[in-house]
Amino acid sequence: MTQLPDTAPTIRVTAMPADANAYGDIFGGWLMSLMDSAAGLVAARRAKGRAVTIAMNGMQFHAPVHVGDEVSVYASIATVGRTSMTIAVESWARDRHGEEARKVTQADFIFVAIDDERKPRAVDAAV
Repeated sequence: MTQLPDTAPTIRVTAMPADANAYGDIFGGWLMSLMDSAAGLVAARRAKGRAVTIAMNGMQFHAPVHVGDEVSVYASIATVGRTSMTIAVESWARDRHGEEARKVTQADFIFVAIDDERKPRAVDAAV
């Protein structure tokens, strides 16, 4: 079994009815948006400024998310290049009254640091 990350989540929300289809299944796009937002927070902090998503790799859905579930998104730096960063992101869900968390998605998000003219800029090598 996969282990819950031992860090605080980057984002934590409750899945609501507006985030689901008529059958009560949470939209995958809603979850991807949360993951992109979490990755963006980590990338901007690491870049010390603006950073934009350029790609997403390896999106996998492992388990469903239900209305009322608490969704926690964990994001961390995987690699840093000259102008780009890869952010590893995992989403976990738990029943609102339960303790058992389940990994529901994971993906790598690639960001590029940009300047005021929206051109790629270097990310400091050491932080």
